Amino acid sequence: MKDSKDILSSVLKTTQMGQVGIRSVEKATNGAQLRKALKSQLSEYNQIEQEAYDLAKERGWELSELNPMARSMADIAARSKLMYNKNDSRIAEMMVQGNTRGVIKSLKNLHRYHQNDGSVTAIAQKLLNCEYNNIKQMEGFL
Repeated sequence: MKDSKDILSSVLKTTQMGQVGIRSVEKATNGAQLRKALKSQLSEYNQIEQEAYDLAKERGWELSELNPMARSMADIAARSKLMYNKNDSRIAEMMVQGNTRGVIKSLKNLHRYHQNDGSVTAIAQKLLNCEYNNIKQMEGFL
């Protein structure tokens, strides 16, 4: 079972992974619409990340962040996947795959979390909804 701080740290790491993924592919986009969608998703991840930091600060918690090595490896993996195929459909596919991993992680966390902390649950649910919406948004670019 995870406690509130663990869940909030997981939310933070997931938003940071989403940010890394978007930043890794955004320059390779060809279409203005996909670029706009990615910028919107990045903004939403930034907002959720800030909410997690703000709540942690209120409570005097220090959250664990995404490991710098994980950031680098994710960036390298994304760039390598685009080395020979830089079309928008491929980018959208990669984003759907990343968001799907985020959905799975978020659902597992929510199922393992049995505390009654409405603020933490609300942020975790907001991230889950964000991941679902990102998948739906990318479907149009596949």
